[in-house]
Amino acid sequence: MRSSPYGWLMLAGIIVSICFWSRLAKRDDRLLLIYVSALVGAFLGAKIVYVLAEGWLHFGAPDMWLQLATGKTILGALLGGYLSVEIAKKLVGYHSATGDWFAFIAPIGIILGRIGCFFHGCCTGVACKASWCTLKDAHGVDRWPSVPMEILFNFAAIVTFFLLRRRQKLNGQHFHIYLMAYGIFRFMHEFVREEPHILGPMSGYQIAALAVFALGMMGFIRRQHQPVPAVVSS
Repeated sequence: MRSSPYGWLMLAGIIVSICFWSRLAKRDDRLLLIYVSALVGAFLGAKIVYVLAEGWLHFGAPDMWLQLATGKTILGALLGGYLSVEIAKKLVGYHSATGDWFAFIAPIGIILGRIGCFFHGCCTGVACKASWCTLKDAHGVDRWPSVPMEILFNFAAIVTFFLLRRRQKLNGQHFHIYLMAYGIFRFMHEFVREEPHILGPMSGYQIAALAVFALGMMGFIRRQHQPVPAVVSS
């Protein structure tokens, strides 16, 4: 059975994040447990939110088990990963900020995953009139370049957080900012993505995007009322 670029690029994203986080874990063993919790929570969240947003529409279909086995969503991964990290930090008694590092790790992983989507032909944009920016799908239909646009957004996020970190701005808030920005981006972007609508013109992923934004905003407000936390250095 031939391996797909999608699967290999997802694996590459995980390996990159493991290499990155293992450097930090040398300074405190608890960081390894926090990362493992983030990884497990992200996988569970990606699957659960997919089922709630779209997976249930495949119940009873001939390809139901294939859809449920392969379906996942980045929005769910962010929700599950964030909540798992917060729980793990409380359990192990770790009080320093870790989100600024996740603000780098998450966009890198998402970019690699979206490159996999590009080769796999999934997560396409809506059909539209041909122009310089549209992409043709496997059937020759011109579509909104949803995958390249998301790659561009996450690349911009990496550059932004690199600059914020160098200038020591908004320490401890980077991941909260990313969650809010990505939540807004995905909510708006869903209108030009080819996804099933389950609530009027809205897709289940837009509801998840609002949840991601709300989680980031609550975290940002909570952190604003706390002392500036220590940030683990590389």
